[in-house]
Amino acid sequence: MTEHKEHSDQCAHGCCGHEVPRVPVVRRVASLETRISGFSRRTFLMGLGTAALSQWALQSASARSRAHRSAGHAQSHSPAPRTKIVVKPVLTYSIHRRRPQTSWRSWGGVMTREDVDEEKQRIDAELEQMASAADFPLSILPVSAISSPREAAAIADGEFDVVLIFAAGGGGNLLERLVSPKRPSIIFLRHRSGPVYLWYEITHPRFLRKTVDEYGQPGIDVHDVVVDEYDDVLWRLRALCGLKNSWGERIVAIGDASGWGAGGRKAPQRARDIWHIEIIPVSYADLGKRIKAGHADAERVAQAETDAKSYLAKRGVKLETDKGFVERAFLLTSIFKDLMREANARAITVNHCMGTIMPISETTACLPLSLLNDEGWMAFCESDFVVIPSGILLHNITGLPAFLQDPTTPHHGIVTIAHCTAPRKMDGRRLEPVRIMTHFESDYGAAPKVEFRKGQIVTIIAPDFNAKRWMGFRGETLETPFMHICRSQVDVTIEGDWQRLLEQMGGFHWMLCYGDYRKELGYALRKAGIEWVDVSEGVTV
Repeated sequence: MTEHKEHSDQCAHGCCGHEVPRVPVVRRVASLETRISGFSRRTFLMGLGTAALSQWALQSASARSRAHRSAGHAQSHSPAPRTKIVVKPVLTYSIHRRRPQTSWRSWGGVMTREDVDEEKQRIDAELEQMASAADFPLSILPVSAISSPREAAAIADGEFDVVLIFAAGGGGNLLERLVSPKRPSIIFLRHRSGPVYLWYEITHPRFLRKTVDEYGQPGIDVHDVVVDEYDDVLWRLRALCGLKNSWGERIVAIGDASGWGAGGRKAPQRARDIWHIEIIPVSYADLGKRIKAGHADAERVAQAETDAKSYLAKRGVKLETDKGFVERAFLLTSIFKDLMREANARAITVNHCMGTIMPISETTACLPLSLLNDEGWMAFCESDFVVIPSGILLHNITGLPAFLQDPTTPHHGIVTIAHCTAPRKMDGRRLEPVRIMTHFESDYGAAPKVEFRKGQIVTIIAPDFNAKRWMGFRGETLETPFMHICRSQVDVTIEGDWQRLLEQMGGFHWMLCYGDYRKELGYALRKAGIEWVDVSEGVTV
């Protein structure tokens, strides 16, 4: 009788003519929707998922902070690593029994206990291979095979970040019990990679749309469905790892938080509201006392001088400013590290970095920010929280330094970007050649002119002031000229519709990293409720 009941629910999702069971969660969403004016069904469901997911990420951020402190990173000379994303794989199935003169099975090649065991072993081997290719912290739990909503509900209460559903079969409310707006879900379907899955046929009309035209399943949409390709699972998990590590990030703000221009006045609050970023302000009075104490510490000064000498002696480094500026920059770097360790933060930004900090530090913040990025911290100039969330997300997705820079006017498919704080270890391994010069606008201090690798594929993000619509594109570095602009400067191609970028871009500062991470950014931003406009859509590596 149990098998027969499971089969009836199963057939209701297949090609047989049985009535589709009602799903209680859809009725609840619909009743809420009738009380909310101005929202479409689709918009409401997406918004519900975004709000719930932020709570998932905030819980992760709290656990991450505790773990970093317990692991001693608050006293470490290096930043705490990204927190791993934990994945729970679940195989859903139904057992079929032949019955005379009626439809007794639905689509799919996983029908018997032997099929289930074989498929579970196949999944184990494939996930092990996928995990070995991950370039981000990833933990995969053992695969569970389930066939009932009760088993699904028990798994849904577990401790993990993402449920990865291998939807071979299963009827009733089984998938609804596994999927929740409170955590990300990914559905994997087989077409040619193994025995074909039932839900390869019906995920869209039955599960996502509930047999109507509108989407009706909170917490998941078509972008969370993968067919056959584990690479498509991996980049989604990379995006979710970045999202998990970005929501609730802590950042030290020298001279407090800010935002560029009139449009950026609300940027710090938007960063708190959307990304739940915790901004720890440090006054210039406090910084001044620390710098004064640092100069009075003979051992610390000697260490800064030693570090500067070692840096300047390395291959690919050319000094074109006073060595004292560099030595004081290394002292300032150590003080910045103190501030981040005390705040249990992995990020720092400097407001009024084009003036206020110079007489206090007797150098510029340009080289310290470059050095910190090369060591794995997140360090940004200008305290512009219009763009800083994009740098945090980009770093946490890629594990690479992100370069905050000023854009120019896009033209003929190219654009020049520049700033005085570029990292050198842009690929996470090799230091690019650098000329250490003065900061351009002040002609003072120490700033890196990084010679970016020619022909390098890059991802560039152009956030808007209102944190509603980020544009981005895939580019290629053409050359690193020496114009009368910020020292680290590069001409970049705009692959795709550059005129669309020219017409529609908002905000001001942009963010850049090596590599092509447009898919991950779009996926993560959708979860955060921000529109992603990919100017290079359709362009592939």
